[in-house]
Amino acid sequence: MRLISANVNGIRAAARRGGLDWLAGQRPDVLSLQEVRATPAQLSAGLAASPYAEWQRVHAPAAAPGRAGVAVLTPYVISAERTGLAGFEDQGRWAEAVVETPSGAVRVISAYVHTGEAGTPRQDEKYAFLEAMTTRLQEVKHEQVILTGDLNICHTQQDLRNWKGNRGKAGFLPDEQAYLSKWFADGWVDVTRRAAGEVEGPYTWWSWRGKAFDNDAGWRIDYAIHSPSIAERVSGVTVGRAATYAQRWSDHAALVVDHEAD
Repeated sequence: MRLISANVNGIRAAARRGGLDWLAGQRPDVLSLQEVRATPAQLSAGLAASPYAEWQRVHAPAAAPGRAGVAVLTPYVISAERTGLAGFEDQGRWAEAVVETPSGAVRVISAYVHTGEAGTPRQDEKYAFLEAMTTRLQEVKHEQVILTGDLNICHTQQDLRNWKGNRGKAGFLPDEQAYLSKWFADGWVDVTRRAAGEVEGPYTWWSWRGKAFDNDAGWRIDYAIHSPSIAERVSGVTVGRAATYAQRWSDHAALVVDHEAD
């Protein structure tokens, strides 16, 4: 099974920039998308000319037009689904699909955690969402689960090129990082870090502005976090970083995660 998680920065914009063509070329079995920014009708229209038009999908749009939105798509049967978390039902930040793969059922989660802002109510809301995520992960931890998405947190200094300049800022706060540390201590596996080793990066987000992309001054804020049993089936993890700035179709790079059959 090949799973791709991507913050598309708007499904319609991604289609115009060639993002759906790039995804098609990777031949995924499951797509996890964040910042879809579309109603169900707009998502269908955006996918109409792609290989994904007839795929099964779970889509959680945001109540606010043009904001957030997450989805899971697959050609396999989706036997169960869920959208939203307690207190965050209509924000378009959480979608679950139980995908019946040839190797068994896998619960794929697409999550989008907003950026936050240190010392403001937006940061309090971010922590509340992370608490709700923690509760839900406890509920499903004995299943085969893959949590994917843009979490807007760099777990360690290795995940942020300019970590010194971002101390005290949202995305690199110790209280945010503590949530990831707790999940990993509970057995959840950050398969990108495990595959890459203890190195800087690999980054998954770069500002559109300035020379951040050209200088690889990035942030690793996009994750594929696996429950232990399915983590052992991961055979490779790749960050789909564009070859040049001009070839970017989002400010994020997609995560491509390959799994061996049982």
